[in-house]
Amino acid sequence: MITRRTVLGRLILIGSLVTPAILAHAASVRGREQAGAKPPARVISLVPAATEMLFAVGAGPRVVGVSSFDHFPPEVERIERVGALLDPNVERILALRPDLVVVYRSQTDLIAQLGRAQIATFVYAHAGLADVTSTLRELGARVGAGDRAGTLASDIEGRIDALRKRYANGPRPKTLVVIGRDALALRGIYASGGVGFIHDMLMAAGADNVFADTKREAVQATSELILARAPEVVLELRGDPIDAATQAKELQTWNALASVPAVRNKRVRVIADARTVIPGPRVAEAVELLAGVIHGR
Repeated sequence: MITRRTVLGRLILIGSLVTPAILAHAASVRGREQAGAKPPARVISLVPAATEMLFAVGAGPRVVGVSSFDHFPPEVERIERVGALLDPNVERILALRPDLVVVYRSQTDLIAQLGRAQIATFVYAHAGLADVTSTLRELGARVGAGDRAGTLASDIEGRIDALRKRYANGPRPKTLVVIGRDALALRGIYASGGVGFIHDMLMAAGADNVFADTKREAVQATSELILARAPEVVLELRGDPIDAATQAKELQTWNALASVPAVRNKRVRVIADARTVIPGPRVAEAVELLAGVIHGR
């Protein structure tokens, strides 16, 4: 089911709710870490987006530990779990003898513990769509796969730029992107604001965010506020699968706002696809998916 707690928690766990100051600090730390560092042989990733990047650049065989939230690529299901953002298992991490651990910037205690154990860290932070490919390049370089990471990053950027150009002069539907709400109710609604990778994906897909003027990543949206913004399309993003019966019930919930153009014209969609909520190497596919839904292709 779609819940505010589940979806917002996932967004925090994938590292999308950060500040510019955190990004700047993390970039500085990453630069210091990479200088003169040799490619690691045993890597642990607590960040699903970074895990996908490691596999995408060919470093998957060196990953010996992943987070509780990692499910892609399928190979990660056979790798040992070591906790996540809020509950890293330090004892298990140390037992795996890593020489590099990918951590969130906010995991200051863990970073300190790893430092005392003389284990290198790659500090992850993410904000906008452009940061996906910059992080991919940095992480690829850190694990000795800089060329492959650069090629992949350029391909991602090219695909997204092609979509921007394709929809540059066409109609741009006013779109509400819901990232969390209470199950089977229009309560506790959180939507994408005008900052962050979800907002950036929406813009690249040829739509206008109804909350583009709100410079936050997440906006608490009441029914009254949604009525006032009058979205022409409503997209509900979630990373977990949803069965057809549950999806139908969730869509029926929107009938309470029948005067909203998206509801009136039956343009409310639930997109249960992890690519849309994990800012990793599949992000170009996510933008293409959003564009197809928004423009009916």
